[in-house]
Amino acid sequence: MLLFYGTICLENKNLYNVSLIKKTMIGKKAIITGGGGFLGSNLSRKLVDLNFNVSLFIKDGQSKNNTRGIENKIEIIEGDLLDEEKVKIAIEGKDYLFHFAWQTDLKKSMENPCEDFKNDLGGLINILESCKKINSNIKVIFPSTVTVIGFPKKLPSNENESENPISIYDVNKLTAEKYLRFYYDNHNIKSCVLRLSNVFGEYQKIDNPNRGILNFMIGRALREEPLTIYGDGKWIRDYCYVQDYIDAFILAAESEKTNGEIYVLGSREGRSFNEAIEKIKEITKQLTGKAVLIKHVPFPDKEHEINKRNFIADYSKFYRATGWKPKISFDEGMRKTIEFYVNEMSKT
Repeated sequence: MLLFYGTICLENKNLYNVSLIKKTMIGKKAIITGGGGFLGSNLSRKLVDLNFNVSLFIKDGQSKNNTRGIENKIEIIEGDLLDEEKVKIAIEGKDYLFHFAWQTDLKKSMENPCEDFKNDLGGLINILESCKKINSNIKVIFPSTVTVIGFPKKLPSNENESENPISIYDVNKLTAEKYLRFYYDNHNIKSCVLRLSNVFGEYQKIDNPNRGILNFMIGRALREEPLTIYGDGKWIRDYCYVQDYIDAFILAAESEKTNGEIYVLGSREGRSFNEAIEKIKEITKQLTGKAVLIKHVPFPDKEHEINKRNFIADYSKFYRATGWKPKISFDEGMRKTIEFYVNEMSKT
């Protein structure tokens, strides 16, 4: 059953729109680390549309497939975030840094915490030290995760929840939040943290079972493979379409009210995993004619307990600061996403 916690009716009546963003940010210079990934590629396309000067920082040899169609409108810098000189070159003269480069597989983080610590937190410290030395006017926008709180004590959940991370991935995200706040308080490096609830949409891999569960299920549906649900599938999650989060990133960068702040983001709607999977099945059938089987199986013994929680986001604080709220419904976002992958698969 869908759990909906109502439309937020607060004092800020000026909801955001693209024309407002264009007026305030046209011609700004942005660097996106992890720019070839899911969030980075979606943001880069939006920033190009808004006439930003866009640079992407990606690993040496990383695929550039997600930048197709905008190759001639962006700068690509290949390198390692642990390379201080390369990072300094990347951030020099930039107005905004969207730091999306991060190891996002929870299971990998648990298996090899030293590697995550070195690359993720080491890379962040190198970025912040470089900002301090050569570009203290830059603003850093960082996507964290709502799971840094562990299991919420109430629904919907907001920024007042106590922090109790229960995985290495969440510990590192929370540590990154603390570093960003430290550099803001002590060195005036502006930053904003957005704790994201479950995100789905275009340009995410659809063959990775350990990250982006809805996109993974879309991939299975389009390959006519069974959609496997662990347990009874009744746990509640807050799923938000990627383009709504992209608007949030831009607004977080633009607003001076967000400096040094942390925000919880999501749709404020909770739906069971069963409902989400049924919607994938329904839309896939409508678009392709493929009939997909849904199967329930027991939770694997080693499945992390964070995957059994319930969560719904209360984004009131960010709404008050920026006027943001999701514009695209779950059904519409899911249809857009599946249509995208249907078209992509037709090209191969």
